[in-house]
Order: sequence, then structure tokens, then C-alpha cells
Amino acid sequence: MSAAMQELLSILDLEKLEHNLYRGRSPKESWQRVFGGQTIAQALVAAQRTVDKYRHVHSLHGYFIRPGDTAAPVVYDVERTRDGGSFTTRRVAAIQHGEIIFSLEASFQVDEDGLDHQMPMPADVPDPDTLKTPAEILRDYGDAVPEGVRRYWARERPLEIRPVILEHYTSREKLPPTQHIWIRATGPVPADRAVHSAILAYLSDMTLLDTSTFAHGRAVFDRDIQAASLDHAMWFHRQDPLDGWLLYTQDSPSAGGARGFTRGALYSREGRLIASVAQEGLIRLRRTPAE
Repeated sequence: MSAAMQELLSILDLEKLEHNLYRGRSPKESWQRVFGGQTIAQALVAAQRTVDKYRHVHSLHGYFIRPGDTAAPVVYDVERTRDGGSFTTRRVAAIQHGEIIFSLEASFQVDEDGLDHQMPMPADVPDPDTLKTPAEILRDYGDAVPEGVRRYWARERPLEIRPVILEHYTSREKLPPTQHIWIRATGPVPADRAVHSAILAYLSDMTLLDTSTFAHGRAVFDRDIQAASLDHAMWFHRQDPLDGWLLYTQDSPSAGGARGFTRGALYSREGRLIASVAQEGLIRLRRTPAE
């Protein structure tokens, strides 16, 4: 197991402070602000700690309110909104420096049988073993890859990503606002359904917002773009052990008003639809590029 994967599992193991209160931290090496997927996942873990083990998350909805400080812990305050016969609802406030930085509502359900269908996985996506790794992309394309992307890919991460479309990373060509990403954990994932859901929530925020820039020949790493996740919704359809590649299909139906909207679907390598995602994010052009 990679050190980065061990660190991810560690930061998802929240410290209990008091009844309904939990504390999380950021990785020792991090970006200037807390990664949105980390906040979603930790808030979900806090909610899970207050729910009967036989009830599992089926949906979550969150709002990013303020940027998180990676140097400070985050306190998660869980409100036990409702415990019904089949469903449980929880509301979580993520707090730093006395202010809410993120809010989450999550719904949990007892497993039930019912109608079952799914949209099929795209059939024309190359196998992940035929695609370049980020290290190979950096080796082969060098300075053609934007500096922000190079720095992002050069670091050890708990998840390995292999994009199908490389033109977005190596040019400023305007492309259809769709992409396919193969993604997998860089180490074994514990056989715990709650941990699986938290890791899915963590990775669901990766690459998603960037898809809304494709049609404009831009990227969220551009120095003249201010980008941030605004809200995030996720629906968990089927279980998966997360012991192999997942296909993250994404499309952006709309961008406007300095916001970009993107939808995503996560499939197992065998074609099972595991989860669906939707997100709107800030895509604002700066008047003066940031230094």
C-alpha cells in the first residue's frame, strides 16, 4: 500500500470529541486549501458514525461555503435529523476557526430489494492498461502539460488516474465538454462498506469541475481562472469492493454566469453503475492573472 493511501485511510478515521462531535485533519502535505473531496468524505464519515450499521448511505448533498485551512483541524458537528423505519437523515456542519466551511445532508437506508436497471457503461472507452500513466504523460509531453497539472501529477496520490483524453492537458484546443477517467486506489481498501462510500465520495470531486472548461480551451489550473466547487451531490447505487479500476464518465451540459455544471457516473470495470454525481462550481475569469 502506498504511503498516500495509508494517509487517506488515516484522515478518514475521525477522532471522536464528544457526542455528535468529530475532528478531522488534512494530509501532512497538501494544497493551499482543503481538497473538497476530503471534506465531503470526512463529513460523510462523521454522519456514518451516528447511524445504525445496517443502514447505508444512498445519497448526499453538500455546499462548500468557505475555503478550508489545511493547517487547522476541521470539527464535524452532526445533527441527528431523523431516524425512521427504513431511512435515516443526518445533517453535518464542518467548522474551522468558529465558522462553517461546508454543510452536508446525507440519507441512509436499510438494504431492500426492488426494481433494478441501469444505463450501460460507454462501450468505446479504451482499457486502462492501454493508457499512459501520469508519469508517462509528463515524460512524453513535458512542457506541453500546464504547470499546475504537472505539479498535481508529480505528487504521490492515494488514487491513480489515467485520463482517456489527453488533448485537454497538452493543448488549448476547444473540445466537447465530456471526458472519461479511469481511476483506482493505490493500495488495498478495507472490506468495510462505510469506508468504500467515503472513498467514493473523496474521489468523486476529482477532475469533475475541469470538464466544464473543455469547450473553452481552458483548464481550472489556468492562472487567470478562479475555480472552486460550490455544491456537490452524489447517489450511491450499488456496492463495489474498490479493488480495481473504476471508469468515471463526465459531461458538462452548461456553463454560464461564472459557473460550470458537470455530471458524472462511476462504473466498475465490469460495467456496473456504482454511483452518480452532479456538481456546480465557480469558473470565474480573473481581471488580472494571479501571481
